[in-house]
Amino acid sequence: MHVVIAGSSGLIGTALTAALGRAGHRVSRLVRRPVQAADEIRWDPAAGTLDAAALAGVDAAVNLAGAGIGDKRWNAERKRELLDSRTKPTALLAETLARLDSPPKVLLSGSAIGYYGERGDQVLTEQSGPGEGFLPELCLEWEAATAAAEQAGIRVAHLRTGLVLSAQGGAMGKMLPLFRFGLGGRMGSGRDYWSWISLADEVAAIQFLLEAPVHGGVNLTGPAPVTNAEFTRQLGRALRRPTLLPVPGFGPKLLLGPELADALLFTSARVVPAALTDSGYRFRHADLASALQAVVRNDDPTAPAPPAAA
Repeated sequence: MHVVIAGSSGLIGTALTAALGRAGHRVSRLVRRPVQAADEIRWDPAAGTLDAAALAGVDAAVNLAGAGIGDKRWNAERKRELLDSRTKPTALLAETLARLDSPPKVLLSGSAIGYYGERGDQVLTEQSGPGEGFLPELCLEWEAATAAAEQAGIRVAHLRTGLVLSAQGGAMGKMLPLFRFGLGGRMGSGRDYWSWISLADEVAAIQFLLEAPVHGGVNLTGPAPVTNAEFTRQLGRALRRPTLLPVPGFGPKLLLGPELADALLFTSARVVPAALTDSGYRFRHADLASALQAVVRNDDPTAPAPPAAA
């Protein structure tokens, strides 16, 4: 299969590119800088330029492009940047694929469980509606930007990804040093639900969705979301470190700003991967303990899967 990937340099994109290559697929990567390798295709989402001829013969596309949600404090300008960095590349890729004489069969396009907003302990599947606030609105516009591909008959799945567990980066990469020094603890009350997924399952699920007949929203989360207090307890156990120091809510809010801190750390979303499990996907890490052990061991997420858990 020939797969084109946007956002191949990020945490997920890097692992996915390696896994697809290891599985024998041909991968082309969309890049914004001058092309430096045979597997690269130049594009400029801000200018709206992407050579359709370079995508001829592509069987599938994976769109992971977007500025980091938690990289900078939020203000009006940053929010616009977060939105544009998702909707413009997505729309450009979808429209370019739709114009091809022979469009690819599938477009897997990034989204996030931020779609659901604050929902307490309500169990959320893909049938649950969107929440309220900036992140749900961002996710709605992000997903809507694939409209041209859908209208052209391309199967489109929106990858509503949760907290990706990896020692290599993302939120987990930032948390680990504190916990390794015994300085980690629950956030606020600890009652907010965190919906997580191992990087190995994130990558394997995307590979699964390249061929599984699934479309629309797809929750890329593990099957057993936990409260922040339970997440903290299990991470401490995996690292063999105490987790006795709770983090008061005002600390992250001073550091990140109230809106960003609430969105990243104090929003409860108990999301389950109904579409994945109903389609027959089998998790490598179906429980948090095994996922955290993989993080602590720094396992290779692109390695062939061992016998899968149900």
